[in-house]
Amino acid sequence: QVQLVESGGGLVQAGGSLRLSCAASGLAFASYAMGWFRQAPGKEREFVAAISPNRGDTMYADSVKGRFTISRDNAKNTVYLQMNTLEPEDTAVYYCAAGSYWRDAALYGAWGQGTQVTVSS
Repeated sequence: QVQLVESGGGLVQAGGSLRLSCAASGLAFASYAMGWFRQAPGKEREFVAAISPNRGDTMYADSVKGRFTISRDNAKNTVYLQMNTLEPEDTAVYYCAAGSYWRDAALYGAWGQGTQVTVSS
């Protein structure tokens, strides 16, 4: 059974930083691209970042480029999202997902339960 468990969310002031983690089990982690998505209240789920399984290529949404960094540790079956210079607009539930290396949520077949990130102004 595939499980993705996010952690590291919380409340932070604007300009602050958080590091999200997603621990995976039940899948050949190193063979999958990993992605981070987020969903704010009343909005659709949106792509944040993704990392490829082999070379560790990365892609980001324009809104987070230069502020967020995705990384992975295949030995620990864990993907991370380092979030710096956080803005109130970053407030959302953040989900990690395993699947194909792209921005489309439909290409990710396994999802975590999400972790809340709240940025106060």
